[in-house]
Amino acid sequence: MSVSALLVGKHVPELNPEIYGLSLEELLPGKDLSLHDLAEQLKLIYCGKMAIDFMHINNWEERQWLAQHFENSVNEVLSNDEKVKLAKLLLRCENFDNFLAVKFPTVKRYGGEGAESMYGFFSEIFEAASESGTEQNTSFNLFTLYGVQILIGIPHRGRLNLLSELMEFPTVQMFRKMRGKPEFPDDVQGSGDVLSHLNTFTFATNILICDLFEASSFDYKSPEGTVHITMLPNPSHLEAVNPVTMGKARARARSLGVGDYSKDRSSRVGDGVLTVLVHGDGAFTGQGIVWESISLSRTPHFRIGGTIHLVVNNQVAFTAEAHIGRSSSHCTDIAKAFEYPVIHVNGDHPENVVRATRLAMAYREKFRKDVFIDMVCYRRWGHNELDDASFTQPTMYRVIENRDSVPRKYVNELIHQGLFTEDEVKNEKDLHTTKMLDSYRAIDSTPPVANHLNGYWKGFIQAPAHVQKWDTGCDINMLKYIGAASVAFPQGFNVHPHLKKMHCEARVQKMVDGENIDWGTAESLAFGSLLLEGNDVRISGQDVGRATFSFRHAMLVDNESDLTYIPLNFISEKQTGFLEIANNILSEEAVLGYEFGFSLDHPRRLCIWEAQFGDFFNGAQTIIDTFLAGAESKWLMQSGLTLLLPHGFDGAGPEHSSCRMERFL
Repeated sequence: MSVSALLVGKHVPELNPEIYGLSLEELLPGKDLSLHDLAEQLKLIYCGKMAIDFMHINNWEERQWLAQHFENSVNEVLSNDEKVKLAKLLLRCENFDNFLAVKFPTVKRYGGEGAESMYGFFSEIFEAASESGTEQNTSFNLFTLYGVQILIGIPHRGRLNLLSELMEFPTVQMFRKMRGKPEFPDDVQGSGDVLSHLNTFTFATNILICDLFEASSFDYKSPEGTVHITMLPNPSHLEAVNPVTMGKARARARSLGVGDYSKDRSSRVGDGVLTVLVHGDGAFTGQGIVWESISLSRTPHFRIGGTIHLVVNNQVAFTAEAHIGRSSSHCTDIAKAFEYPVIHVNGDHPENVVRATRLAMAYREKFRKDVFIDMVCYRRWGHNELDDASFTQPTMYRVIENRDSVPRKYVNELIHQGLFTEDEVKNEKDLHTTKMLDSYRAIDSTPPVANHLNGYWKGFIQAPAHVQKWDTGCDINMLKYIGAASVAFPQGFNVHPHLKKMHCEARVQKMVDGENIDWGTAESLAFGSLLLEGNDVRISGQDVGRATFSFRHAMLVDNESDLTYIPLNFISEKQTGFLEIANNILSEEAVLGYEFGFSLDHPRRLCIWEAQFGDFFNGAQTIIDTFLAGAESKWLMQSGLTLLLPHGFDGAGPEHSSCRMERFL
């Protein structure tokens, strides 16, 4: 397999036909074709610059589909216009890195050098998604009314290039930050964040779309249509943004009323919203939150219709080579545990990256499952541009030092094909450099901008310096009505005899007496009042339908059929707010990250995460520290996420009784 941009793949003895007693020269039964000829054909298809892992998938239909479409993808020819457009994009991305290296030589920019083909991946996704919003294109029709929404979670590597060259981020604001100028205006409370955590900047011009979202976004426009794209901010903790992006995608589906939230039975999960996650090879293998996040991908209340994953496989993580960074053959082998396909592609060949992307998009559209692209490439510099990688990888970096860049190699191919000239290369670079220089010269005359508290957040303010009180009361008769409705169930529904007496009938009596209101009852009254006001409530965690201490029972289970019923979703025929009970996998970090992302999409939702025991929150400490505690200060993003940390009920001792309240205080 020649997927690697630097190294030769391992020899696989099982592929030698002689160990099965076969000769390469013998003809296949009934065929005028030798085993050697067949093997050579298969090598051309499956062992070239693209390869695919899919035989671990149990579903026969998926395997057949992948084999057929992969074989077609290998032979797909890009048009001349597509090739030239791709080459120009790669040249601009390379020129961007070169410009920063000259003007900001001491800045750690985490450029895309060696992995420039990733921008072909993004360009292809943006173009295909913009086409899907039009009636003319039905082959990839995710959402025909408003256009597709794309949410991106990406780490530091190549992030600035993507923002500048494909997402219209104002480079003057980027350069201001590199110069050390304030990120936000003086009247805005916020510290800002490091350069490599910048996210989408401008807001959509589409008023309907703009009203939906808090995270700053932008509209990608092509002749075929428009797609709304949001790049989420990320912390320095690699892969932590994965579940946050997934959660926001799920919430976006709720805002749009598609997928699991659609009244139209023909709507599929994944309609209208596409999630794209980018990973590094080392972090993807090493960080446990990756496994947790993928474990959520097909579970009820967390599924989002498939994520397209791009692993930028540098073949080294900081200074750790593959044999140190993982115990598996490939960095993407984790995908096999979940029966997701992996497309391996040589990052030195941009056209193959485009082909891999098209295949991934088509698979996701048909099966609504995750799909992984392992783009095997290299990192031209060290972990950052100021780091000398030859200290620890001298052999690898001697090879890299003597290589032409990915854009240069591809442009040379097109020149050889007569599609490009050196004069056109120079002209493309000169135009781009002029644009960069205009932004560079405007640094001192350009003020900072804070695009926040727009859309549904319009009218919200940043937190005041003093404590405020609000009137959160509700009419007593309404509360009694809600309380009775919270334990009502339809005729023929078989409630557990103990629950019927001790929970349902007891709560109705509490509403009559107006006394002995316990936590579970008060919580139901609060939830119900919010639902009747049109606010959604979503509570996630392990066993939250019942609650660890069996006090909630917001979700009743039929004692005969195991069917579930949520009484608070049937308080009134006119209610527009609903309670989502999201029992989940045994995870803290990914689930809390998911709920944080869910909370970002709309302020009129009470999003709650409940620890099974309060002490167990520390399994999600990274999310608490990097997102909950600092999102507004770093990124001006407000969240109403609420943590419930039950503790002390059983007096069970260490890890069950304190919830570490002193840490929060």
